[in-house]
This record gives sequence, structure tokens and C-alpha cells, in this order.
Amino acid sequence: MNTTEPPEPSLADRISTHLARMTPAERKVAEYLRAHSRDTIFATAEQIAAAAGTSDATVVRTARTLGYSGLLELRHSLTQEVVEATGPGALLAGKASGTDTAALLAHVFTEAAQRLTDTLRRMSEERFEAAVDAVDAAAEVLAFGIGPSEMVARYLALRLRRIGRRARASGATGFRLADDLLGLGPGDLVVLYSPSRLIGEIGIVLDHAAAVGARSVLVTDSLGSVFADRVDIVLPSVNTSGGATGEGLTSMVVTDAVLLALAGRDRARATERSERLTELRSELTHTGERGAATRRAPRRRPPFEKGSR
Repeated sequence: MNTTEPPEPSLADRISTHLARMTPAERKVAEYLRAHSRDTIFATAEQIAAAAGTSDATVVRTARTLGYSGLLELRHSLTQEVVEATGPGALLAGKASGTDTAALLAHVFTEAAQRLTDTLRRMSEERFEAAVDAVDAAAEVLAFGIGPSEMVARYLALRLRRIGRRARASGATGFRLADDLLGLGPGDLVVLYSPSRLIGEIGIVLDHAAAVGARSVLVTDSLGSVFADRVDIVLPSVNTSGGATGEGLTSMVVTDAVLLALAGRDRARATERSERLTELRSELTHTGERGAATRRAPRRRPPFEKGSR
């Protein structure tokens, strides 16, 4: 006798089954859930409602229409789906075989090209110029990102310092973040990198920036609508759940574009800093060579004198 229980229907299956009976508002929530299932795992009803353009009551009602007891069960179910879909076995099975080099290269580069194309399509020239203006006018830039996004934040801060701008980066969470926020003041700018994960630190950083008179730029895939009323400028950075390309791919390219535009506004300062950086590297290289030569030189013994012992 087979006692194996049938698997729970996925979110996508539930939406397909119930979509025809949903109200227009519920359909908006359902489509948001389908497109941003990972974000929903950590989101409140209010955050989902803001992103979908509905009310939190509609979010809860949609969860029940889909067959869940409420939003809590929906999030738990989505967590299981994401864990199963992104586990090591699933990822290895879903990617091009390592023995087929041509297919693997085509897969990775096709995904990367598509993400960059989609990001460019969503990029507004006006918003991009506004972001460059904000960085240009900032007394100091605080770049913030968590996880893979922290690397992009540190890259921005490094490149800004190299062209003569005051900048620092943070990937801190919890109490450690408070120390990094203390230095923010009027005229400063916060650049936040968060493709799609709703984390509490984002709201704290944005609220503190607004409280002290600092401006903010958010580089994101899907969180722009969630924080639209709390951030000054949103720049797109299309992410993917495919996993073939890194989270920071498109945000790194967007960062390069901002830096190039900024350097073009003050070529004299950028050139002077670049030349100074080259001089410092040269001095450090020579210093290292002299130190290595000193370490390699044999110690000379004092000359032996007759009659001495």
C-alpha cells in the first residue's frame, strides 16, 4: 500500500489554479508573489502591499485565496521552495554540464548579456544623471551593501577615493552598523546596494540618512517600489534567480558608468589623482625592492687581523 503523500502544490501552481477567481487587486498581489518569491520570504504584509500597489488586507486575503492559512504559511512554503531550488544538487543539475564547455560558456554569457540588456532598458537617463549629480555634490559618500553587495560597495568607495572624493564603505549589520552611521551628516550621500533582499538594515540606513540631512541612492532590482518614499534616487540593477552569474554583476557595471561620468566632469582632478597614485605605487615598489635586496645580502665578517683571537 502506497502511503506517500502527494507533494504540496507550488506557489506557481496555486496561482494558475485560482487566478480566474481572483479579484483584480488579488491578481496584482499574486503576480508580485510569482515574480518576487524570494523577497516575500522576508517581507511583511505592508511591504508586499507597497510593492504590489495594494493594501496589506489584500495581501492576507490573497494568501488565503491561494490555499494558505495566512501569510506566515505562504512564507514558510516559499522558504521550502527556495531551499529545494537553490540547494547544491539542484544548482548543479540545473546548470550546463561541466563537460560541455561550449554550452557552459554560452549559458553564462547569455545570462550576463540579458541581465545587462534588461538593466539598460530600465535605466532612465534622468535618474542616472541625478545619481551622478548626487555623488558629485556629496561631501562624503557612504557605500553600503551586505553579502555579495558589500564587495560592490567597497569597490565604489575605493574608486571614488582614487579620483579625489571622500568615500567609505560598510557591510556591517546589527550593532556594528551604528558606528558606521555616526559619521553621516548634512551634505553626505548614502549609496545602498540591495538587488532584491528585504533586510531591516536598509530601512534603518535610509531613515537615519533622512534624519541627518543626507541624501540616498538605491541600486536595486525589485526594491525600488518598496522604498520609493524613503529614497531620493533609484537605479535599476537586474538580478536573476538562474545562479549562473553573480549578484553584483549589473550593479558593478552601473557603478562603473556612474564613476566614468563623474570622472568626466572633473578630468583635471581625476588625472592628477591617477598620476599621484602611480607615483606612490612606484615609490612603494622601489622600497620593496630595496628591502628585498637588503634581506638577500650576505652578512660580511670583519677582516681577520694577525695576532687577534
